Amino acid sequence: MKKWISTLALAAMSLQGFAQNEVTLDASQAKTQINRQIYGHFAEHLGACIYGGLYVGENNTKIPNINGARKDVIEALKKMKIPNLRWPGGCFADTYHWKDGIGPKKQRPSIVNAWWGGVTEDNSFGTHDFLNLCKELGTEPYLAGNVGSGTVKELSDWVQYVNHNGVSPMANLRKENGQDKAWGVKFWGVGNEAWGCGGNMKAEYYANIYRQYATFMTDWDNGSKLFRIASGANSKDYNWTEVLMRDIPHHMLEGIALHHYSVINWDKKGPAANFTEEHYFKTMQQALFMDELIQKHTAIMDKYDPKKKVALVVDEWGGWYEVEQGTNPGFLYQQNTMRDAVLAGATLNIFHKHSERVRMANLAQIVNVLQAVVLTKEEKMILTPTYHVMEMYNVHQDATNIPVEIKSNDYVFGTEKLPAVSVSASKDQAGVVHISLTNIDINKGQEISINLKGITAKAVTGRVLTSAKVQDHNTFDNPEKVKPTTFTGASISGGTLKVKLPATSVVVLELK
Repeated sequence: MKKWISTLALAAMSLQGFAQNEVTLDASQAKTQINRQIYGHFAEHLGACIYGGLYVGENNTKIPNINGARKDVIEALKKMKIPNLRWPGGCFADTYHWKDGIGPKKQRPSIVNAWWGGVTEDNSFGTHDFLNLCKELGTEPYLAGNVGSGTVKELSDWVQYVNHNGVSPMANLRKENGQDKAWGVKFWGVGNEAWGCGGNMKAEYYANIYRQYATFMTDWDNGSKLFRIASGANSKDYNWTEVLMRDIPHHMLEGIALHHYSVINWDKKGPAANFTEEHYFKTMQQALFMDELIQKHTAIMDKYDPKKKVALVVDEWGGWYEVEQGTNPGFLYQQNTMRDAVLAGATLNIFHKHSERVRMANLAQIVNVLQAVVLTKEEKMILTPTYHVMEMYNVHQDATNIPVEIKSNDYVFGTEKLPAVSVSASKDQAGVVHISLTNIDINKGQEISINLKGITAKAVTGRVLTSAKVQDHNTFDNPEKVKPTTFTGASISGGTLKVKLPATSVVVLELK
């Protein structure tokens, strides 16, 4: 009798530890490609993102570099397979004059970065440095043009400078500066946050300004049509999207941006590492709000563009907290924990879900700023939990999205609740199916039963990213505290996949 009671108690504990969730994947409905460009990143002249992060200078003898760009960072980003990199901002873009950053470095004028810390920059990292870095990375450059304080001619000249292979004033200038062949830049932002730091414009005014700038952004001969991206809405400003879709002719418009950060409170953001469960829960609320945002902005875009020719480009997203103690408030340097890992996993799952409309995105920012994938300190470099999620998830790039139906348990905090589990899946060109799962519940593991419709598989392998505490993170003294390990909590039988997700975890599975 006592043994029987003990068995019941253990069973109850097991059920308490792993709550049941139900998921259905239907491969027969897989039609839409997950555009690899949603795995893009963002590098702004902000804090130590460029200087000290990506770039240490050609004369640096302590840190190995390729034409001044950190070799260790380049190797890490190549492994992560970043498809595009946005530069030079951000707010900085609308104060940046590209001609200041070309020609002999000793002759370039210095500038004051009025947006971020008031530091003086020497313009040693400019157009050639950035585009050659992108070439080294094997990634597509995404240039953000200066609309706020620039001119139409300035942006038009930049397009000509980087894209024209013939004889022209700007092509000739590029050749004089040592670059004979044009780079052929496809992605162009026409200003940034025009509603705020890009000029505090009204939507109708910016729509007219956009039309003017886009008119003179000539394709030249770069081999493909320019992909022009309008400065889009701040989070839930649906009117901004409405006006742009209504007032800009769609043949002049390839994408509309959307910016949304997972911020608890702009006046009191909370700590990046030593946060409470309340901080965590509120951050997750803002992260999962991305799903509703995309649905509502997409509905507006569908009204004017039912064939979905214009892309929704979420070119700034991520967690935003208070800076680390003792650092410059204008440098936005913050630690990166398991909170950021599940935030990234859940957000990418949302992007996959909406892959018909969301065809490009950029995590903010790539090195040493906000939700960075890499942190550097002089000659040292560490990979963050967010890096590992982006690297694990890159199997979805350009694969076909498999629609997911999910019945998730709730992650409950006080009187509020959120769905604990998010899931996305894809089938690559070789026919291999990958499934990514996140569990945002920091208290309970989740047992998931996945019905595999139209998928034949006999074996499953995977990796998991998790840690003992949600606040856990990598440091320069302990750089591998949080890293992926082999996942053994999945089994497959017939058409059903069983998965046991630990609390606060991200898992990517491969079916064979």
